[in-house]
Amino acid sequence: MKILIAPDSFKDCLEAADVARFLADGVRRVFPEAEIKSIPVADGGEGFVQTMLSALGGERVSIQVFDPLRRPVLAFYGILPDGTAVIEMAAASGIELLKPEERDPLQTTTFGTGQLMVDAMKKGCGRIIIGIGGSATNDGGMGMARALGYRFPDKNGDKVSQGGGSLGRIESIDASELNPLLAQTEVLVACDVSNPLTGPNGASAVYGPQKGATPEVVDMLDRNLAHFAEIIRRDLKIDVLSLPGSGAAGGLGAGLVAFAGGRLQAGFDIVKEQTKLEAAVMEADFVLTGEGKMDSQTKHGKTPWGVAQLAKKYKKPLFAFAGFLGEGYRELYGEGFTSIFALPKGPASLDACIANAPELLADTAEQVFRVLKAKIV
Repeated sequence: MKILIAPDSFKDCLEAADVARFLADGVRRVFPEAEIKSIPVADGGEGFVQTMLSALGGERVSIQVFDPLRRPVLAFYGILPDGTAVIEMAAASGIELLKPEERDPLQTTTFGTGQLMVDAMKKGCGRIIIGIGGSATNDGGMGMARALGYRFPDKNGDKVSQGGGSLGRIESIDASELNPLLAQTEVLVACDVSNPLTGPNGASAVYGPQKGATPEVVDMLDRNLAHFAEIIRRDLKIDVLSLPGSGAAGGLGAGLVAFAGGRLQAGFDIVKEQTKLEAAVMEADFVLTGEGKMDSQTKHGKTPWGVAQLAKKYKKPLFAFAGFLGEGYRELYGEGFTSIFALPKGPASLDACIANAPELLADTAEQVFRVLKAKIV
C-alpha cells in the first residue's frame, strides 16, 4: 500500500511536517508495512521555508534583520541543494512579530524582508523564491526596495520615512545605488491571493483592518498605494496597479514585480512543482491532507483544495483532517475530497485541542485506516 501525506500546517499549533508525521504514526498502527511518503505543503505563508526544506533538503540560515518596526529580530531563510534561496516574508515582516497594540500599517516596513534577499544574494543564490503571506505591512514593498538600494526622495529631495503612510510623499524613484547582484537574480513570488493593489478588493481595504488600520487610515493607505503605483509606472515603466496579486502582503506583490523583476505565481503551484507532488499523487493508493480549519473558503485556493484537485485528476481517494469544520465544508465533497474528518473526540477547549493535536491526528488516522483494513481484508 502506497500512502501520500500532503498537509498544510495547523495555524498556531503544528507545522505541516509535524502534521504529516503524526498522521503517519496513526496509519502505521494499522498498516505497519505501508509505504508512506510525506510531502508537507505550504502556500507562501508561515511554514513555507520549512516545507521546502523538509521536502527537498538544504540548510536553514539565521541572520539578524529589522522587524516591521525596525527593531532587531533574528529571522531566517533556507537554501536548497541547488542554491535556490527560499524566504518567507513573515520571518522578518510578519504580523506575528508584533503585539496587537503595535500594529500600525502607516509605520510598518518590509525592509527586513529586503535584508533577507540581500543576504541570500551575497551568499551566491541566483534564484530566490519568496512567500509573501502573513504580513504586518502596507508599504507597497518600498522598505524591501530600500534594502535593495532604491531611494525614494520627496519633493525636496529628502528620503521619505518608512511605512505605508509615507508613500504619498514620494516624488521619484532613484535606482542609482541599486545592488548589482539583483540583475543576476531570478525572483519567484509565492502568492496565495489575487487581490489588486488598490480599490475595494485591494491591499488596504481587505487586509488593512487586521493590520491595525481604521477606516480613515484604510482610505489614506489606498490613496498612497495608488500614488506609488503611478510613480512606478512613470519612472520604471511598469504597470502594477491592477495586476492580480499585486495587493498581496500590503502591496509587496507589486513591489517585488516592480523593483526585483519578480514573477507572481500561486504558492501551491510553486510547491507542487518543486516537490513533484503531482507525480507522488499519481503513484499513491491513498492521499491524506489537512489544515487547521476547513470550510467553504477551502476551495478558494487553500492547500488542501490544491491537493484535492490532483487526487481528483488521478481518481485517488483523498482523506482530509481538520481541527475544525466550518460552514460549507460539505461543498468540498465531490470535488476531490472523499471524506473529511474533524479531530476533536468531544467537547473541548481550543487550548486542549491544540495541546492534544498530535494524539488526535494519529488517533483519527488510525480510525480511518481501520475501516479501510476491514474493507480490504
